[in-house]
Amino acid sequence: MSGDLPKHYFRIRDNGATVFRVDTENRQRRIDMDQIAVVNLNKDEIRPHGERELNAEDEAAIRAWMSERKTLLAMREIDDIHRAIDHLNQTAQWAQARASQDQLEAVTDALLLAMHDLRTVLVRKKADRLSGR
Repeated sequence: MSGDLPKHYFRIRDNGATVFRVDTENRQRRIDMDQIAVVNLNKDEIRPHGERELNAEDEAAIRAWMSERKTLLAMREIDDIHRAIDHLNQTAQWAQARASQDQLEAVTDALLLAMHDLRTVLVRKKADRLSGR
C-alpha cells in the first residue's frame, strides 16, 4: 500500500488546501502526515507551515495541484451553470403543469426578481462583448 501513496496530501478547505507531506518510511510502518503549508487559491499564495521551508519538490507538487484544482473548479462552475439552465426549464414546466396557486404565490416574486437581475446582467455583458469593451 505504501508504494501507491502520493508524497503529498491536500486537505481541501475554503479557497485552497492544507498541504501535508506523506511519510510511510518509518519504524512503525504507519502513515504519518506532516503539515507543511497552507494554500490560498484566490491569492495564488503558498504559506509554509510554522518554521518549515519547502523544498523544490514540495513547491512543484503544490503548484501542480493548484493548477489542477483551478481547472477542476472552473469545470464545476460551468457545470453548475448548465444545471441552473436545466433547473430553470424544470421550474417552467412545474409552474405550467403542476404548481398550485399557493405555491406560485410563494415563489413568483422571488423568481421574477432573480430572473430580471440575471437578464439585466446577461444583456449588459453581451452588449459589452458586441461593442468590444
